[in-house]
Amino acid sequence: MKICFTFAKATSNKRMKNFDVIIIGGSYAGLSAAMALGRSLRNVLIIDGGKPSNRQTPHSHNFITHDGKTPKEISDLAKEQVLKYKTVKFQNGVVVKMHKDVDGFKVITENKDDFHAKKLIIASGIKDIIPDIPGFSECWGISILHCPYCHGYEIRNEVTGILSNGDMAFDFSKLVFNLTKNLVLFTNGRSSLNNDQTEKLQKNRINIIEDEIEEVQQANGKIQKMIFKNGKEVSLKALYAKIPFTQNINSDDLGLELTEQGFIKVDMMHKTNIPGVFACGDNVTMMRSVANAIAQGNFAGAVVNRELAEEDF
Repeated sequence: MKICFTFAKATSNKRMKNFDVIIIGGSYAGLSAAMALGRSLRNVLIIDGGKPSNRQTPHSHNFITHDGKTPKEISDLAKEQVLKYKTVKFQNGVVVKMHKDVDGFKVITENKDDFHAKKLIIASGIKDIIPDIPGFSECWGISILHCPYCHGYEIRNEVTGILSNGDMAFDFSKLVFNLTKNLVLFTNGRSSLNNDQTEKLQKNRINIIEDEIEEVQQANGKIQKMIFKNGKEVSLKALYAKIPFTQNINSDDLGLELTEQGFIKVDMMHKTNIPGVFACGDNVTMMRSVANAIAQGNFAGAVVNRELAEEDF
């Protein structure tokens, strides 16, 4: 989902549609927020581009009552249940323009549809920046993983790699070490670990490989080997990777403030630095999970409803 910061005038032949709340992003956080608002009789529009970051992930875990289901099964059921509330509408599309006006916020989709709302909830997730390593993208979400809580149990005790470096690599190794002792750390170049970190990893028999990666050998998204530029090969069952990301919205749009890590900055009530704009889900936290996104969306929806109630009373 891509949002561009533009103050262009709306196309004259399109009728403005007014809502209490527009939710940008219709995956777990957005749908959860919409349910809380729909049950409070708020007129809500969800706009979603249909490309969730976990679309390649075969199974979702660590979410009670839905453990082991596909991400699509969960989101399809959620959408079906949310849209039973008559005041909630769903729009397939991509928001390309949005800005604040006197009465609230205006968004325009790629099809030049205009929508207006008193409040915005940004639940648009994040976009992973896939490294330029052949085979990596095919495995992402299948056998190259971001979260041991979501997937670690299924690959426990298997030969597992971590692709990271420095402090992040050291901290992540401690977490994954509980799930498997057959652990290899790939720094993909010279290690930036300090002496104490290196010594600790070696003491726990975690091999550190600094060779540069040539490709990930895989079949149908299942990793088989890490192949290095010097010809070395290492067989693996799975790989955890800490990779960079970017917001699915333009951080300059509306002047939203980001944290040092690149997340949208929110307070405990999921309020951004812009009054009337809220954010929830993967775009505000490093804890990327279905359960967490749903919890955040539910809370954000309740907070927005409370704010509307205070203003309308």
